[in-house]
Amino acid sequence: MTLLRAVAVLLAGFAAGSMTAVVGAGSLASFPVLLAIGLSPVVANVTSAVGVVPGSIAGAYAYRHQLSPLRQLVLPLLLPTAVGGAGGALLLLVLPTAVFSSLLPALLVVAAVLVAAQPAIARAVARRRRVDAISESGATHRAGPVVLVLGVAVAVYGGYFGAAVSVMYLALLGPLIGGLQASNGVKNVLTALSCGAACLVFVLRAEVDWLAVALLAVGSTSGGVVGGRYGQRLPDVFLRAAIVVVALTTAVVEALR
Repeated sequence: MTLLRAVAVLLAGFAAGSMTAVVGAGSLASFPVLLAIGLSPVVANVTSAVGVVPGSIAGAYAYRHQLSPLRQLVLPLLLPTAVGGAGGALLLLVLPTAVFSSLLPALLVVAAVLVAAQPAIARAVARRRRVDAISESGATHRAGPVVLVLGVAVAVYGGYFGAAVSVMYLALLGPLIGGLQASNGVKNVLTALSCGAACLVFVLRAEVDWLAVALLAVGSTSGGVVGGRYGQRLPDVFLRAAIVVVALTTAVVEALR
């Protein structure tokens, strides 16, 4: 890797960490750069996932205090989420590379739409909190069969591609939980678990560009600190628009290849 490409990956990690701290979907900042420096789609996806997963784990840890009242909902989801994330990662590695390459433009468009819709989803969660008037004791619904099945499906997506998976969890569980902060806490934990399980599979079985992983990890860590401290002072519409533009541009480029 040339010095210029190394700097590009480092900056991509910084952007990913900053975006994750403010609006989420940071992998949509790192993944296109890895494609641009010449990595194949599958290797770029694997490398991006491994490089940014520490940020997901840190986000889950930061919201740990929100989870105690939600044990009845969270605990039944943990094992299916881990299995789904690992299953999605295995699908990525077992299926022909051409399958992922052909699906990539559609996956990027889906991720871009989810990122654009995230504010509306968050507002719907907040409205549900007011309508349901969930008690301050943290009472919540249990994870029924439909939620478990949909949760596994989201986890499989998270293991297979992962971009904007946190928005999917927010859309799925937010109306059930009600409170936005509590929803974010559960979303962060399940995102970290599904992506972490996928990364374990990738580390054991996939081709990973470890230099790029190290650069992404350094960049995303510092970007997360800066984004968490200063990024929220900026209107997130600008960062969200940047993510959407990058995702759609990459989708068009990949579709034309």
